[in-house]
Amino acid sequence: MTDMPTFEARLARAKFRAWHRGTREADYMIGGFFDRYASEWDHPTLEWFEELLAEDDVDVMAWALKTAPVPEKFQGEQIEKMQALDYVDIPR
Repeated sequence: MTDMPTFEARLARAKFRAWHRGTREADYMIGGFFDRYASEWDHPTLEWFEELLAEDDVDVMAWALKTAPVPEKFQGEQIEKMQALDYVDIPR
């Protein structure tokens, strides 16, 4: 028997981490990104997101807002989707 979490368990953990960042702005950006795209993810994409969650919110938000260069390991289709910011839904 293995202690490795299932894909679904990893998704659930990633969702929690995405929506509990510490600031409302980061929650909306990172949590909103998760809600919009997670249903399309495969294992490599989830691994990418899990690595992204380990980064500081200030850095992730700067990459998404294009105010700082994106590190090579995060470059590609997923960060480009995050940079579109079309998934952020801010309740009023």
